Amino acid sequence: MLELLLCSMLTIVPDYLFRRYVQGKRIGREITLYSVWYELRWGITACLVLTVSLITLIFYFHPSTKNVTAVFRTISILPEKGGRVDKVFVGINEQVVAGQPLFQLDSSEQQAALEAAKRRIAEIDAEAVVSQTELVSAEGTIKAAEGSYLQALNELETKQELMRRNANVVAPREIERLQVAADGRKGALDAAIAAKQTLQTTISTLLPAQRASTEAALAQAQVDLDKTMVRAGVDGLLQQFTLRPGDVVNPMLRPAGILVPAEAGRGALIAGFGQIETQVLKVGMIAEATCIGKPFTILPMVVTQVQDVIATGQFRSTDLLLDVQKLGQPGSITVYLEPLFVGELDGVPPGGSCIANAYTNNHDALADKNISTLNWVFLHVVDTVGMVHAMILRMQAILLPVQTLVFGGH
Repeated sequence: MLELLLCSMLTIVPDYLFRRYVQGKRIGREITLYSVWYELRWGITACLVLTVSLITLIFYFHPSTKNVTAVFRTISILPEKGGRVDKVFVGINEQVVAGQPLFQLDSSEQQAALEAAKRRIAEIDAEAVVSQTELVSAEGTIKAAEGSYLQALNELETKQELMRRNANVVAPREIERLQVAADGRKGALDAAIAAKQTLQTTISTLLPAQRASTEAALAQAQVDLDKTMVRAGVDGLLQQFTLRPGDVVNPMLRPAGILVPAEAGRGALIAGFGQIETQVLKVGMIAEATCIGKPFTILPMVVTQVQDVIATGQFRSTDLLLDVQKLGQPGSITVYLEPLFVGELDGVPPGGSCIANAYTNNHDALADKNISTLNWVFLHVVDTVGMVHAMILRMQAILLPVQTLVFGGH
């Protein structure tokens, strides 16, 4: 309507003035209800053509959309493993901070595993003490074996010397017996030395390895125990959190509730523009928005990201061939709008619906010295007609509460 009124001031009104004051025709006589088209046909035709052209120019170079939402994400409150709730530390719709305990699952199994790991470490430490004692005992055994071996060896050497001097003094059988006794005591000495080396290896290698393995099991048991305590990952507000002791939660089937982050939906707006405006929407464009949750307010925004894919065209690999007809209607171009000034989105509830305009800016193109005259005039017209869309948005901001409360039946 605004464009039609503007165009009529440039076409129909001059046509009427020409008919009235140049041709002398008057309303009610020459210009009647039935002769309006014939008398003002040039003005009416020019008005319609100019209106359509102006609307096309405005909506193409200064796109508008009602598909604008303060999108926010929620965090499902889930434990890493299923279990029965033992304690609940927060209430319904409570504000929480990052790291605050929310609830704890039954941890008797994890505590038992943790205690078993601690006991195993104590057992290994006791084994290390016992092994040290056994090592001292092994050293004594080695000394005793060395003494016995030296005694047998000395006795054997003595008998061999006597036999060398006089073969009739010592019987060969006696020499063999002493040799066997010396070899046996040498074997006992080697066994004692090997036992000592085994104890040393146990003390220096085996027991530390067992202790390290048990410490790892202790750490794993502590991690499993910590996982039974579910904490808030970020600051936010709990929603639909009705958990009570005795309830069973499952990470796959039954979440405990929803956590809405404190900053969710308060940093940007996400808008969906028509595909025809793909070549116009650019990062850095100035935009404006008005939201139902913050009426009578124009929010200055800037385009920070233009998604280069359209969601309706996506598909996942299945065992069925894709039928393009089933993709539905053409999707929209997703655009991210951020406020120009800090705090502009304060008061806009996360998830709220808005209306947004984006404005084409040809300042850099107009500053080019090599620009042609026709292009210069056209770009000036494009920038100028953006005022019309800005006026329309402000009219929508004024009428939006009326349409919602009165004509919307709320």
